[in-house]
Amino acid sequence: MIALDTSSLVAYLSNARGGDVDAVEVALAERQACLPPAVLAELLSDPRLSARTAALFRALPQLSVTDGYWERVGALRADVIAQGRKARLADALIAQSCLDHTVPLITRDADFRNFSRVRDLQLVMAKP
Repeated sequence: MIALDTSSLVAYLSNARGGDVDAVEVALAERQACLPPAVLAELLSDPRLSARTAALFRALPQLSVTDGYWERVGALRADVIAQGRKARLADALIAQSCLDHTVPLITRDADFRNFSRVRDLQLVMAKP
């Protein structure tokens, strides 16, 4: 399994280019794609989202929230902030979901590098 971040999935759906978009395409084709719950919430937050697209997002496997998740999110975010780096709450939720399930994250959001600096978060990113 490999988790998809909102940034890369939206880029894929917009026909953008990049290594992350290629990775999203492969993950979907090989049925290896999954969504952290926070990504699903971000995707479904678009008021212009069609019911058909929303159904496609809901059909993707989701990573489960495990016991102690919220405490681990807080500790992860605190460690990143202690290094003087940006740690948005939604990003921390996504990163911790991937860490809990030991799955890499496909993203084009460079802020996830802050989480990979303090934990073993594997990232598949677009080339700058």
